[in-house]
Amino acid sequence: MMEFESDEALAERLAAAAGQILIDLRATSGLEGKELGKAGDEQANAMLMRELRAARPDDAILSEEEKDSLTRCAFARCWVVDPLDGTREYGEGRTDWAVHVALAVEGVPTVGAVALPGLGITLSSANPWPLGAANVPPKMLVSRTRPAAEALFVAEKIGAELVGMGSAGAKAMAVVRGEADIYLHTGGQYEWDNCAPAAVAAAAGLHVSRVDGSPLVYNCENPYLPDLLICRKEFTDEVLRLAGEFVMSR
Repeated sequence: MMEFESDEALAERLAAAAGQILIDLRATSGLEGKELGKAGDEQANAMLMRELRAARPDDAILSEEEKDSLTRCAFARCWVVDPLDGTREYGEGRTDWAVHVALAVEGVPTVGAVALPGLGITLSSANPWPLGAANVPPKMLVSRTRPAAEALFVAEKIGAELVGMGSAGAKAMAVVRGEADIYLHTGGQYEWDNCAPAAVAAAAGLHVSRVDGSPLVYNCENPYLPDLLICRKEFTDEVLRLAGEFVMSR
């Protein structure tokens, strides 16, 4: 009799497997840039959809690469998947891209796995990463191409060092891994961009919320989720206050 695979084990296994598909494709396909990114999205998504439907046929799925159906909103359990977070970075041969596999239960990011295949690691809510000491001065993650004005404002106020990085998953996991302390994003995202990172970060003991301090809610009719804050708890109150101050000053 086959042993039942837990949600946590399933998420971690599938995120790592999708990451390996992407690594192998980049090494052997001869593709580059946008064509490589497109092929990677398609191949990783196909595997994830096949495996999730087989392993959890009674659950809903929301994936960046699948046509959405609002029937998923009737399900208490919804898998939220980004087969390749950071397509640009992947196509450029960088390491700051990720694979996200998460399970939202009644809208709460309950289970998550984020693979960082370029670094050869997968982080999971089932095995929380131990938090070390904060960086001095604090380090704040921003987009490597278009840093948000709110983040720049907050960083200046608290004396934080800016660290440019690619995908949302890579940024969130940099906070989990202690490479940075604050990830404040206001430039627009979707549920698949941050559900798995939110679950992994929360399990590690980090603060996770919208920029106004309200909870992140998933499996909504509109999957647009424009902002989030993932940071060490000792910075939470000040960052939320300053973010609100910035909004009021506009």
